[in-house]
Amino acid sequence: MMPQKPEPGVTDLDFQSFAEYAHGRTSELVDDADLEAASLVLTLHRAAGTVVYDLESTVHRPAGWSWSGFRLLYVLWVSGPLEARHAARLSGMSRQSTSTLSKTLERHGLLTRAPRPDDGRLITYALTAEGEQRVREVYRAHNDRERLWSRLLTPEERAAVVSALGKLLAAADDLEVRRRAD
Repeated sequence: MMPQKPEPGVTDLDFQSFAEYAHGRTSELVDDADLEAASLVLTLHRAAGTVVYDLESTVHRPAGWSWSGFRLLYVLWVSGPLEARHAARLSGMSRQSTSTLSKTLERHGLLTRAPRPDDGRLITYALTAEGEQRVREVYRAHNDRERLWSRLLTPEERAAVVSALGKLLAAADDLEVRRRAD
């Protein structure tokens, strides 16, 4: 069976026009599709991915780490030493991802991994002095970039977005949503 070719002109669309096209096409393919819900999730995903990629490519990769690496380092910077399981949950990563990432960051001299004195099976992560200094420096560039994105919205729009996203996140437990860190 030969693969189908995309509709004429589809490959020339930008995200917004493709989203409109996709919703129109979906309504032809699925009678009862909730296109408003689809639009919300698609736009939310694309916006988050765009901002994360921007931060990672302009700030974090040049600093020598990934977006995930920054998240773990940032959590330790603002909270202090944490057990691995708590660091994973607070940074929004799985325990396995955090474990692998922490080994890399330890090799680069940015954090330490140590068994907890009362239970050697539990590992505690802590920033090194170099890790603390680097996160502080890189956070300034990170926050400058956040400020650029934030300025695209009015203060009222920013508050509304934060409120709406907070509402979605708060409902996650009621919806029995699976999370990476679970």
